[in-house]
This record gives sequence, C-alpha cells and structure tokens, in this order.
Amino acid sequence: MGKTLVIVESPAKAKTISKFLGRQYTVKASVGHVRDLPRSQFGVDIAHGFAPKYINIRGKGEVIKELRAAANSASQVLLATDPDREGEAISWHLGQVLGLSLQKPCRIEFHEITRNAIQQALKNPRMIDMRLVDAQQGRRVLDRLVGYQLSPLLWRKIRRGLSAGRVQSVALRLIVDREREVRAFVPQEYWTITAHLHPQADPGAVFAARLLEKSGSRVEIPTQAVADQMVAELEKASFVVQDVICKEKRRYAAPPFTTSSLQQEAARKLGFTARKTMQIAQQLYEGLEVGSEGPVGLVTYIRTDAVRVAPEAEAMARQFIAGQWGTEYVPPRPPQYKARASAQQAHEAIRPTSVERTPDSLAPYLRRDQLRLYKLIWDRFLASQMAPAILDTIRADIVAGSYLLRATGSQVKFPGFLRLYEEGKDEAARRQSGAGSEPESEEGGASAEGWLPPLEKGQTLGLKRLEPEQHFTEPPPRYTEASLVKTLEELGIGRPSTYAAIIDTLREREYVQMVERHFQPTELGIVVTDLLRKHFPAIVDVEFTARMEERLDQVEEGLIPWQTVVQEFYSPFSEMLAKADKEIERVQVQAEPAGETCELCGRPMVVRRGRFGPFVACSGYPECKNTHPLRKRTGVRCPECGGEIVQRRSKKGRVFYGCEKYPSCRFVTWYEPVAKACPRCGKFLVRRRRGKQTILACVDEQCGYTEEAALPDEASQGEQGGQEELKTVSHGIHH
Repeated sequence: MGKTLVIVESPAKAKTISKFLGRQYTVKASVGHVRDLPRSQFGVDIAHGFAPKYINIRGKGEVIKELRAAANSASQVLLATDPDREGEAISWHLGQVLGLSLQKPCRIEFHEITRNAIQQALKNPRMIDMRLVDAQQGRRVLDRLVGYQLSPLLWRKIRRGLSAGRVQSVALRLIVDREREVRAFVPQEYWTITAHLHPQADPGAVFAARLLEKSGSRVEIPTQAVADQMVAELEKASFVVQDVICKEKRRYAAPPFTTSSLQQEAARKLGFTARKTMQIAQQLYEGLEVGSEGPVGLVTYIRTDAVRVAPEAEAMARQFIAGQWGTEYVPPRPPQYKARASAQQAHEAIRPTSVERTPDSLAPYLRRDQLRLYKLIWDRFLASQMAPAILDTIRADIVAGSYLLRATGSQVKFPGFLRLYEEGKDEAARRQSGAGSEPESEEGGASAEGWLPPLEKGQTLGLKRLEPEQHFTEPPPRYTEASLVKTLEELGIGRPSTYAAIIDTLREREYVQMVERHFQPTELGIVVTDLLRKHFPAIVDVEFTARMEERLDQVEEGLIPWQTVVQEFYSPFSEMLAKADKEIERVQVQAEPAGETCELCGRPMVVRRGRFGPFVACSGYPECKNTHPLRKRTGVRCPECGGEIVQRRSKKGRVFYGCEKYPSCRFVTWYEPVAKACPRCGKFLVRRRRGKQTILACVDEQCGYTEEAALPDEASQGEQGGQEELKTVSHGIHH
C-alpha cells in the first residue's frame, strides 16, 4: 500500500513536518503557487463572467512533475497549505493540477507546526473551502483588472515602468495627502508657564505645576508679552493647594500580536522594515534547527488579524508566569482582548508554540535578528497573559489669585506585566493628532516625573521660580512604516499580509523615498496620485477601497458570488478608463535636483531616468549632454581629502563606496559608511559582518576599533571579497 502524500508550500516547512510523521508519510513542497494568471497577457475573460485563465507558472515544471509522480503512487494526498485565503487557493490549484477529487476530504489545516498540531490535523481532513478560494479569486481578478488596464495608461501618459493598484494607490494617496498637510502647515506660536513649587517646610522637595486656567477659563498664551504679564501677576500671588486627588489606576497589557501589530512593533523597537519582519517571522513559523530537537516551528501562524489565544496556550502561559514571577502576576482569569470587527477569529494571535522555549534557551541556535524578533513575540505574549500594572496617581490643583495650576505624579504600586514588557510608541502615537497640538498629561496638567511630595488641601506653597517657555505648534508627522501600516489597518485597506509588498512597490516605482525613516512622496508620486484622483477617484478613495474589502469578506462568508463584486467595480471603472485615455495629455514630471552643478557648464544637475534606471544629467540638455551615474550620498566625509563618500558601482556591478572627488582622490571601501566617528582615531565607522552579527568597525583596519551595531541593517557586501577589484582603482585604505 502506498504512502500518504502531504503537500505544503515551502521546503523548510516540509522538513519540519517530516520530523513529526512516520514512514507511512511523504512530505513534498509546492514552493508556493503552481498556477496563476499569465504575465504576458490579460488573462481575464471579461465577456464571460470575468473567468480567469490560469496557467502553470513558468519554472514550476519540475516541481509539478515531481508532485504528480508522488501523487500517482500515493494511497492518499493531503493538502497542508497555509490556513488562509491564499493557502486555500494554492490547495485548490494543486488539486486541479494533480487531478484530485475535490469532493473528498483532502485538506488539512494547522496553525502551528508542532507534533500535536500536525497529528490533530491529520485526524480531521476536510474538503477545500470554495468560499475562501472564491474570495482569493475575486481579489486576484480585481488586482489584475486595475494593474493590467490602468498601469499601461500611466506608461502612455507619464512614463514606462509605472504601476497602479487597488491598495497601492490608496497608500500612496495617504502619503501624498500627509505631505501636503506638512507643507501647508503654518506654525503658531504659543507659550506655557511652569511653576516650580515646594512645601514651605521642605524647600528641597521641588515639583512642577503647569498653568492651566485663568478665571475659570482655559488659559491661552499666544505671545511673550502675554506670558510676561502673567508671570508678573503670578510672582505676586500666593500659591495654595486647592485640592488633592489620589487614585489607584490599572494599566492593562497590549494584546498578543497580529500581523499588523507585529510589523508596527518590530519597526518601532527593532528598526525592521515590514518586509524584513515578515521574512524572519516566516522562518520562525516554518521551523528552525533547535539543538537536539531538530527543526521545530517556534511561533504560530503569522498571517492573522485575530487576538484569540487557545485555552491550552493560556494555561501554559499562566503556569509559566506563576513559576517565573509568582502567583500575584497571574490574573484571576485569562485576559480577553477585542479584535477588529472584520478579524478572522478562526486563527489565533501570533504566539510562541511553547513558552518553555525562552529566548535565552534559543540564543545558541538562532541568528541575531531571528532571536530579537522571537523575543519580541515571546515577551508580548507572556505580558498579554499577566496581571495589570497598578499605579498610584496624584493630582494637585493649586490656586494663585485668579489662576489655576495643576501638578500630576504617579508611581508604580505593582508592576504586573510591566515587569516583562511595555509597548513601544512612535512619534505619531506620542504626539497629539492634528495641527496646533500641545502635549499634555492625560489629566490635563503638567506631567511630573515620579511622585509629588506630601500635599494637603489649604496648604501654602513656596515658589522657587516661574518658567515661561516658547513653543510652536507642529504639523502632523509624516508616515513611518509603523504608522502607515497602522493607518491602513484602521481604515480597512488591504490585508496586513500584503502591506510589506505594497510598501516595497511604492519604493521600487520611486513613488516615495525614505527620509530619516519617514515616507516622503517624490514628484512622480505626487503626479501619479493627482492624475488618479482626478480621473479615477474611486481607485484612490479610502472608503470605496475599504468597502471592496468588506465585499470580499462577504464572498468568503458565502453571501455573494465573487463575480458580483468584480462586476460592481468594473462597470464604472471601464467607463472612467475610456474617458481618461481621451482626456489626459502627456504629463511631464519635473526632474528632481541632484544637489550638484555641472562641471562643464555650471547649470544644476538633475536626476533623470532611463531604461537602465536613474542617472544624473545636466539640466541644460540638449545644449549640454553631460551625464554620470547616480551616486547615493552618505553624508560621511572622506578621511583623506574631506570630500563626501558616495555609493558607486564597479564594472561588475558590485556596490562600493568612494570619494566624490575621484579621480583626484582615490579613497574607496567595500563597506557601508556610517555617520559616526571612530572614538579611537576619528575616522568614520563602517558596517561589517562578524559571524551572524553586524558590527560597526573603524574604516581603518589598522585602528581595529569595533562596537555592536545599533540597528539591524544588512552587512555591506564587502564581506564577500572583491578586494583585488578595488585595488585597481585605489591607493587609499584597502579592505
């Protein structure tokens, strides 16, 4: 009798699962999708219900041949792809390619790659859920309609190589709209006045109180003249405690990670891009070698928007918490967290498959970034199951004539989950939303660090000094990766599992650039957004795109056919497309300044783009035809001549870094420069690889200084050799 064939997506997952199955099973990998819409043609028959034309993906011939051979000799075939729409669609395509009967239970599903989860899945095969498949088909066809009909229009009207997408274009609009808010923002001056007070009997116990009201109305201090007048009045007043309010507050932990919140927190705490987070999380999910255990899945399924936790996982966490920190850190009952209304509650949140695998125990087996992300997931999950923190808070209202001041303080009474973990915050979370905001404590007064000295109602206070301070309102912050992901999720745009690809596309199309970890749209991104906003308002409309996501959810629930959703979109879209093709004139995108002047004619140089990518050209073209390759500037100064170090490419296409004054200065290095001086010799530091870690090292190897890298960036490619190639162009410091 033949063996049972189990098909998964990735070889890594196949290796891990094989360990849990006996000799009667064979595990093979499809290496992702085996069928898709063709790249070279439209692939959707609009006239016949938007029927998709699927073909075997080029390059998958050997994989399909191997799977067919294994299926023909197997007694049973079980499809064990990921437990989501995409995974269900892969299983359906595999069934079509292998000629399986989809009316029989051939699909198994698990949310973590552990022995128990795999064995339970094998006991409960089911039929392929065509509702999930249809929801995926609907999304795929919608994206093909937009991409293959709107992108060519952008090619004709702006330039080749551009693209538009149902979610991508909305994300770009958010970035462009925010940039316009920032540029249009006019700072407004305002002042605050802080009184540094102390009890009469204890002049050393100074605390701060913020001026809040005058004559019962919120105080506004628009100018220094007004501030000076108030300071003069306060200097003559007596400061008396009007009221003291002490409260006990509970602070609850954040829920365990979803895909979106993991991407956000990894960006804030680890500096990871969404792409990097998902790549490493996939490795942790599929399984890594852990000593004598062999390959084992370390976290549960990573594409989820649910915060639900399995009862057995809750029990394991509670037992571990009690043993590690004491029973007082275990709440009376497991915390329950509320997910978004559209969350797929069939999944769990992202958590470690076993809390007994502590980050310290895995340190010898994981690479540095794998360990850092695992620790983030492990800490967040354990903290989510711990008791809340208890804080004692105090608020003191102080009157001075017609003025009211307020001081607040707090101290931790019981740390609870804070013993292990505290959620990170980016500047979007720290700053009040909107223009003209003024940071305050949640009580509306000055936020004092630590605890206030003992104060009583009616107590007269001594004044040490008054501190007027000038401020200016700030514009809303530009999006970071974390805040963009958060906004897309809150608006119901796309799916968290697609955010990394969306962000990558915006960069690759040169619609946006990252400036100090914030998105800024390029001139091209602004032009494309304005064109779409004018001629295809639905494509960049947030509410319309969110409604489409809701309709796809209804397809998954079996409420409507996917063709209905596509038709609702395509009818108005096709009309807009035909109209726009006639109305839109050729758009000229203003060239971006290159920040340098032409050495031949003195005109400004600009960044232009050709068939091989961006390059720098004289703005005086065609009179002056001077060009040179685009060099990424580093902001680091050459240790030999003081010129700026720029990124270059060798004749073989490899990246290296050299002085901008070449050929008069021939300083070069293979390693990525860092804008940080060596504390030993004063030259700059570079990123280098040491084993599994990236370190900072002095560019001068004779100096020998090294330190741990602050951010998890990839090591420069200098580790892979190429020294001889550099020696032919340099007499400087060789690496």
